[in-house]
Amino acid sequence: MPTTAAQPEPLTTLAGAIDTASPAAGRVALKGFFTITDRWDLSAAEQQTLLGGIGRTTCAKYRKLPEVALARDTLERISYVFGIQKALLILFGSEDRAIAWLRKPNTAAPFHGRTALERLLAGSITDLAAVRDYLDAMRG
Repeated sequence: MPTTAAQPEPLTTLAGAIDTASPAAGRVALKGFFTITDRWDLSAAEQQTLLGGIGRTTCAKYRKLPEVALARDTLERISYVFGIQKALLILFGSEDRAIAWLRKPNTAAPFHGRTALERLLAGSITDLAAVRDYLDAMRG
């Protein structure tokens, strides 16, 4: 009787099995978020803004990396931060140059003379999306 090698599960099946609403996923998302925003040298208040205007106490709790089920809006905001960081590193090749770009005034349409960081810190999820979309377009 011939045996067949086990076939790996399709990625769509594996991705569908990931529970992004789980407390463990929340912890991983927060760890990545604080790693990136610490590298960007953001203050606690700026981090709170990027997370949707959460309070100081909640931000301090999140910084301790608890296993917590995050709201969909919070996960979406963190996802934008991850995507922005990835695009910056691809475009600029180094973290120092990427951070410098975030803090440099930019005349491109989504920034209108402000820095990308100022646009991110305007507080709306659409501001995060605008920066991410701009960087993705620059990547081609």
